[in-house]
Amino acid sequence: MEIPYIVTPRKDTGLINSKIAIWLFLASEVMLFGGFFSAYVYLRMGADYPWPERTLPVLPGLINTFVLIGSSVTVVFAWAALKMREWRKFQIYMGITVACAALFMVLKGVEYNVKFHHQAVRLDDYSVVEGHLGYELKEGADAHHPNADDYVKDHNGDKIEENMIRVKVEKLTFATKRYYAEWVDEMLSEADHANAKITLEADIEATTTEGGKMKVIAKKGEPLSLDLLKKLKDVQLAALKHNAALRTQNLREQWVVAKDANPGKQGWEISDDVSINMDDITPLMLSEVPSATFVVNPPTEFLFKPRDIREAEGSSRLRDDTVVVGELEESPMVFHNVDAVDFQWLVMKAEEKGISPEAAIENSWLMKNNAFVREIWAWHLKRNEAKQKDLNEQYGFKEDENGKPTETPDRVLTHKELYRIGWKEFRDYGEETKGVEVSAVAGLKEEFMGPNYKARGAETFPELSLPREEIRHAAKFSPAWNTYYAIYFTITGLHGLHVIGGALVLAYYLFFGRKMYLENPEWLANRVEVGGLFWHFVDLIWIFAFPILYLM
Repeated sequence: MEIPYIVTPRKDTGLINSKIAIWLFLASEVMLFGGFFSAYVYLRMGADYPWPERTLPVLPGLINTFVLIGSSVTVVFAWAALKMREWRKFQIYMGITVACAALFMVLKGVEYNVKFHHQAVRLDDYSVVEGHLGYELKEGADAHHPNADDYVKDHNGDKIEENMIRVKVEKLTFATKRYYAEWVDEMLSEADHANAKITLEADIEATTTEGGKMKVIAKKGEPLSLDLLKKLKDVQLAALKHNAALRTQNLREQWVVAKDANPGKQGWEISDDVSINMDDITPLMLSEVPSATFVVNPPTEFLFKPRDIREAEGSSRLRDDTVVVGELEESPMVFHNVDAVDFQWLVMKAEEKGISPEAAIENSWLMKNNAFVREIWAWHLKRNEAKQKDLNEQYGFKEDENGKPTETPDRVLTHKELYRIGWKEFRDYGEETKGVEVSAVAGLKEEFMGPNYKARGAETFPELSLPREEIRHAAKFSPAWNTYYAIYFTITGLHGLHVIGGALVLAYYLFFGRKMYLENPEWLANRVEVGGLFWHFVDLIWIFAFPILYLM
């Protein structure tokens, strides 16, 4: 049986089946992305922190806009070529469309990669520092122009990022149910590299059979291993299962006794009198082994990623509930290249308390502890004075009710211009005060990849060491950093999936549509038209996303 209205339109609607389907699908997509854009607007209007403005690189986003617009044109040309039965032209135009989709995703991948390697930190006083973390260097190495041999390597031969929590570990207590095997291997490897041993602190005794006697299942001094932890885990899980079954059975028996003793009463009326009789089941229960403590001899420095450990003086805890006992050593976060200092949030908090922005900034940790920040902030203030003077000359001052000019400027610098020094300002500072210059080609590359640290050096992008106790929050430019980036990655990521999906469909018509074209060219033309409608929608979403995310 042939399905109707695949090629020939319905007389009442003038549409084929697939075109009706794509319009219904696009209606649901409009609601999806409309919800995202609406949420963005409302969250921005009600944000309780300085919302990032014009923080994304405009050039790659602008290029991607024209790339998608161009691909929308070529997909129409490809459809028109099919209608005119010109297969070769269809191949050319559809090939350009697919190539544009690939170029879009490449540029988006470059942009994402830069974000995932860019570090941001919010200090306790709400100052924000941005830049790139360094790797631990040997003494005397140039932080801005290091060679491969200049890096300190760990026991695995990997470079050590200067954002690790360092603990001189004396004891480790593992939760037998949920230890993370990879972390155990890493600890064993670090201990072996330091010629230290990790051994069981005391004998572990347990009853492993119902009614049996206590016996030693792990002896004091036994070395830590995954096999040992697995054996303890098996004992723990078996005991939990057995003991739960005993408690359940005993509770059932108690309910039977209670019901017989209270005929005619509902369960809720006698529930306070029903409980497990522990005297009956305790002799039958198996021993649970919830944890096992190991001694590190001699105490050894272990490195932990900040996201994996909740550090504290004396005793820290990993995400798998492993307790790490030992001295918490200095674990600063070291930026080898600082490319932004942002006081906007600090100023907002200060104004809420009635403190002047100037006083709050002067008393910030960065201004008190880093000479470079003080130097560039002084330069920034002078530059802002010049900018405000230009605005005053261009736009003048506001007038009072009598039409006379006041001392209030008609135009003033934005909050971002006043209290944030971004990487382009760092670049200008280096060029104006230090004479640092780079080629035009390198300058263009910076619009895509961010600042060129190697070319500009420490004179432009300084090194900064932040004590761990001063850090309130730290993350890459990822959804974990703030609401803005969470929405940015959600919208652009979902849009990217639409680009990939649409490109795959169009590529299918390009590479495998020849047989369909020979059998029924109009059918293929209809399919390409439907694919083109989806592609236009993908383009339209980006036309909304680009100004909202990149230009505002």
